[in-house]
Amino acid sequence: MTVKKTLAALALTFAVPVSALASEGAERLTRMLEPLQTYEAAFEQQILDGSGERLQQASGRMWLSRPGKFRWEVDAPYQQEVVSDGEEVYLYDPDLEQVTVQALDQRVTHTPALLLSGSASELTDSYDVSRQQQGSAETFTLMPKSADTLFEELRMTFRGERLAFLQMTDSTGQETAIEFLDVQMNEAIDDSTFVFEIPDGTDVIRDTH
Repeated sequence: MTVKKTLAALALTFAVPVSALASEGAERLTRMLEPLQTYEAAFEQQILDGSGERLQQASGRMWLSRPGKFRWEVDAPYQQEVVSDGEEVYLYDPDLEQVTVQALDQRVTHTPALLLSGSASELTDSYDVSRQQQGSAETFTLMPKSADTLFEELRMTFRGERLAFLQMTDSTGQETAIEFLDVQMNEAIDDSTFVFEIPDGTDVIRDTH
């Protein structure tokens, strides 16, 4: 699976109903996300097809620094990287020896991983948000207001103040679940983490659309 498809599949829908006013959910999500300046975590990811059959299992690590900086590394079973320096996004597949470069614009930030690096107010402006409390877990369901997005439903689950799960269903029925582990919030992250050095011999594709 390509990096783009991996970014387009960051969630597994819950079977529980969501019961909260959209405005209340948006306000609460904003309060949860606004204090977040940096975020670092390991992750475990599963991708399922529409029938529930597992298509892929992967693991890796991610770093985030607002505004707009992001690094997502898949270590196993296949290495892939996504790096945003705040202006451009690099999607690197070492097996193909290929990197795709895109401007960090509104369309790109509609991918679930990268939208987390934007501002909370922009997030709630672009999505209808509802909230459910279940024990110590708070789950926010985000429904895109625009059709120009790579998923139909995104769910973010917090335990305490920490983002613990990111879940999504895309337009094909494919579902993905990501659990974040070893979470570190608002710790210093070196700026070099968000610089992508293009390896020698790599094909560079610039997506200008």
